[in-house]
Amino acid sequence: MSTVPVYPSDVAFTDAVKAQQTRLGSRRAYAHMEESSGWQTRITPELEAFIAARNSMYLATSNVAGQPYIQHRGGPPGFLRVIDEQSFGFADFAGNKQYITLGNIQENPKAHVFLMDYAHRRRIKIWGELSAVGGNAELNQRMKPEGYKARVERVMVVKVAAWDTNCPQHIPIKVDIEDVREAIESRDKKIAELEAELQKLRAPG
Repeated sequence: MSTVPVYPSDVAFTDAVKAQQTRLGSRRAYAHMEESSGWQTRITPELEAFIAARNSMYLATSNVAGQPYIQHRGGPPGFLRVIDEQSFGFADFAGNKQYITLGNIQENPKAHVFLMDYAHRRRIKIWGELSAVGGNAELNQRMKPEGYKARVERVMVVKVAAWDTNCPQHIPIKVDIEDVREAIESRDKKIAELEAELQKLRAPG
């Protein structure tokens, strides 16, 4: 039988998890974390900036039987938008019409979000509850990325319960093709400028 949550991290550190931490020797360190800094429960300016820079996310839900489901969501940087210090969301575009996540949260609103920054080997884990807001044209417009060609069916909102950062160990470094293209274009422009300057220096008198 689980005890009443005391710390924000109790959303993940259940009695069963703490028992394994005790058995494997990490409980003391996590107990110190709980009593000192602990996990955040509100969206800080730093987290808001991290969210705004993402162009993809992983979203996990489960049905009433406990069967988990993870899906990837993506869009241009800024497709994830902070609503207030407790919640953020995204425009839910028309897709393959399976509606697994939408169905899951009718039975179990608990959700988990994984945000990855592969280029800088950073990741953030967010626990919370997911809800679907339909029929709100003003909110749809607010949450839709500018100029993005897709039809908004509803807005999905994550109410944050707790969040934490992960260590960078084992995160592969991956770079978006747009970042690579910009770097190459910048390099080529600089080379062209240097070559032009060199030609001027070599020109007679």
